[in-house]
Amino acid sequence: MAALRERNWLRAKDSPSGSRVSFLELFFDLVFVFSISQLSHALAGHYTPLGALEAGLMTFAVWWVWIFTAWVTNWLDPEKTPVRGMLVVLMLLGLVLSASIPEAFGDKGLLFAGAYVLMQVGRSLFMTFAVRHSGAAHYRNFVRISIWLIVSGVFWIAGGLLEHEARLIAWLIALAIEYAGPASGFAVPGLGKSKAADWDVSGAHMAERCALFVIICLGEAILVAGRTFSELPFSTLTAVVFVTGFVGTVAMWWLYFRFGHERAAHRIEHDATPGGVARQAFTYAHIPILAGIIVHAVAVEFMFSHPHEAGNLGVIASVLGGQALFLAGNLWFKGATTGRPPLSHVGGLVLLIMLAFAAPFAEVYVMGILATLVLIVVAAWEYKSLADGTVKQTAH
Repeated sequence: MAALRERNWLRAKDSPSGSRVSFLELFFDLVFVFSISQLSHALAGHYTPLGALEAGLMTFAVWWVWIFTAWVTNWLDPEKTPVRGMLVVLMLLGLVLSASIPEAFGDKGLLFAGAYVLMQVGRSLFMTFAVRHSGAAHYRNFVRISIWLIVSGVFWIAGGLLEHEARLIAWLIALAIEYAGPASGFAVPGLGKSKAADWDVSGAHMAERCALFVIICLGEAILVAGRTFSELPFSTLTAVVFVTGFVGTVAMWWLYFRFGHERAAHRIEHDATPGGVARQAFTYAHIPILAGIIVHAVAVEFMFSHPHEAGNLGVIASVLGGQALFLAGNLWFKGATTGRPPLSHVGGLVLLIMLAFAAPFAEVYVMGILATLVLIVVAAWEYKSLADGTVKQTAH
């Protein structure tokens, strides 16, 4: 037992495999394929202001439990047996969490909250134990994090025991506590607060982990389009909607992976305070990216089911809102990692706002085509801007 306590469970970051994403981490992510599917179906099935708020809350929760685990596995080595055990337990709890999403505001509220709290608090306590001999700064950081998550956990469990609006309020308070944590340095009276310099992360690992999560979300959008298309009688209109949804998803992939992912990894690897950049670029900026892809998947469903409907501002909000959230998230992400928010994304957001004025008069599938064209324009604009910049730097 003494030998086990002294064993080092941290990654050897100075080795070639130190920043590599392990197969177990990829296996862990499979649970979140189910989560994203459940979230998109929950939003599509309860597409009301209250339903959107509830789906948004659960999206924030799912992202938070995943990104906290990504931070932990940035330090811990998944090839070590205790770390493997921790990830497998988190997978089981994540499956329970995902399965309870459709009834999280119904009969399975306590199940959702209990699984979430066990994942958050259990993982942080495990990390506190794992780093107790690896440096005082890391140890204090995770003691603080555990305290914050225990406090928020009280509100999660209380909300699971309450009903209706009271549950929603309690869970909103819990989320507010958790999301304020990183921004405040997890300040705890008597223990101080964390500093950006304390978070020595592997930029390559963090960038790859978040990229894989984005792939999961994009995959859900592809699956929605394919599944719905296969269930409907073939027609020119369904083919147009199918292609529109597919091209929109590909444009999202292009914008994120062609222009953001690799530069972000490089910036973090060479920054004096990588933890601060990673916190802004990955922990926070990826939230609207994730939300935008989920809303886009819902919009594709609506384009299939209500293609000729005009004037339904709620449906149009999903068609334009998914693209807008995605562009806003990428604007934040790329601005945080390059110091220069791309003008192309600002232009794309302006175009989407202009399209909103035509929403009462245009059919849903037409708005979907126009919104997809906006993404293509943004991608072409950014490609040309970066190509011109490269040429100028080379000439100089």
